Amino acid sequence: MSEALTIVVSALAAQQIRAAEEWWRVNRPKAPTALQEDLNRASSLIALQPELGARARNVALHGVRRLHLARIRHDLYDRIVETPKRLEILALWHSSRGSQPPI
Repeated sequence: MSEALTIVVSALAAQQIRAAEEWWRVNRPKAPTALQEDLNRASSLIALQPELGARARNVALHGVRRLHLARIRHDLYDRIVETPKRLEILALWHSSRGSQPPI
């Protein structure tokens, strides 16, 4: 098994995550930590298996993958950056938006 990649969260993704966490705490009182739990689980998985998820279509950046987080109905967009090698989380996007994140 290879070593886990370092994860870096883009400014856009960090902003989207904060907004989603705020919304989730207010609107999902029966599972207030579900969003953070699913993000932590997904981050751990993609750090070890960066090829998880589908290739993202209709995004400007090359090599972007999309991992659907079914319980929270969000898509996590990421890509591998080679130098220095790391995994960059680019966006957290609700799957009902009907459009792609601005990446």
